[in-house]
Amino acid sequence: MSLGHSIRHGAKWVFIGNTGSQVISFALGLILARLLVPAEFGMVATIQIFTSLAGFVAGGGMGQAIVRAKEASKRDYDLLFTLQFLIGLVIVSFFFVIAPWFGRWYANPMYADLLRVAALSFLVRPFFNVPSNMLHREMRFKAKTAVQLANLVVYNSIALSLAYLGHGPWSLILAGLFSSVAGALQFAWYARWRPGICFDFARAGELMRYGLLASTNNIACYVRSQLPTFILSRSMGPAGVGLYNKAESLAARPHGFITGSVYEVLFRALAKEQGNLDKSRYLFFRSLTLVAVYALPFYVGFLWLAKPLVVTLFGHRWADSATPLVILSFAAPMMMIENLSGAVLAARSWLGKELIAQLIVIAVATAAILVGLTYGMNGVAAGMVVARLYMSIHMFVLAKLSLKARWIDLATAFIPAALLNSILLGTLWLVDRFIPPSLQSVDALYVLLMATIGGLIYTLCFLYLPIPALVAETTRWKIKLKLAKATA
Repeated sequence: MSLGHSIRHGAKWVFIGNTGSQVISFALGLILARLLVPAEFGMVATIQIFTSLAGFVAGGGMGQAIVRAKEASKRDYDLLFTLQFLIGLVIVSFFFVIAPWFGRWYANPMYADLLRVAALSFLVRPFFNVPSNMLHREMRFKAKTAVQLANLVVYNSIALSLAYLGHGPWSLILAGLFSSVAGALQFAWYARWRPGICFDFARAGELMRYGLLASTNNIACYVRSQLPTFILSRSMGPAGVGLYNKAESLAARPHGFITGSVYEVLFRALAKEQGNLDKSRYLFFRSLTLVAVYALPFYVGFLWLAKPLVVTLFGHRWADSATPLVILSFAAPMMMIENLSGAVLAARSWLGKELIAQLIVIAVATAAILVGLTYGMNGVAAGMVVARLYMSIHMFVLAKLSLKARWIDLATAFIPAALLNSILLGTLWLVDRFIPPSLQSVDALYVLLMATIGGLIYTLCFLYLPIPALVAETTRWKIKLKLAKATA
């Protein structure tokens, strides 16, 4: 299998896994919402704030270091398991000690018990992470997706059963713990992995140096993502946070499904081609071209249909999320550039430079959000767009230097998507002129009609417009759709 085919094949399976997870979680979450009260969800969400932060420390970025490495032996995987298990023991001990204080802080002793049981997952994570990293390194994303979806079924089956039996927040905590065990067993089977112990401290130093930078970058990114919520919660209360988060989560979905799926595969491919600058440049800009072509039409749709779409999906109470959604949609190209530039920096061990960018953008985002706060949620959204603009420029400059690329390469990468989405925007404008007011007043029908016509025109232009950069991609789709015959 060629590297290009491996990337497409891997990205397809990661996308299937991400999309399937979102659909299943959303559907079963609706049922859980009827079995659990908001306070029970809130207790688990509070616990997860702290365990999520500890998760960055537990992994230590060392798994990413193994995936990136030119060579990885059984001894390396044993060392990774040993280090992560020892770190997990420290984290579990820490949470067990502070649990009583945690319960007193929230004036509810149940918090202490929930935290202790949730912490046990850190003893399971090494059994889960190591074989998962093996599959990632081997680009066996189909196997990873199979485990991801099976694990989701296990989690939701346990959560729904326990919630139905009246176990409240324990249903979510125990479901998470047992699904981690189930996932560890599945990953070990697919990877044909058995745990081993290794204390090669010299090699451990190499992994931990890279891992420390990777995990610190992840923490900085996490802090940046939580800034709008934290600032809005102090100024506009829970209602403002809820409305903004709804817009933010909707704006992030196409990017998460498509760009996020490509990131995992691109990172591994670039790591394999570290010594080949020409191939690395091609992979990076080719990935940008395809991600833009597949993801940007969703954001054009958000720009045009934000309010009727929000009302159709969530109801009139959420209508005020529409304007922040429009504003955040302008950041779509920036998110793509930042994300895939991050894959370049991670693969080429430029994480120290990325960390500087992450720290600067936290300051930029904080300042932009505080300035925009005068204008409410819309100002906060505009502040985040400013921060993303800065971050995308900074990250691309680093990727450009690493790959010895040019600004014209970036512009060229977006030309096919710019052409196709200009046609899409013109189509939506033209169709809107001819839709009767009686149909426009029915939000669901208006969204369905515009999305159907816009999607059809975009697909036809994608398949049949003579765009040189997309010839190979459109040919593959025509063959899959039986619109053309495969050549010998």
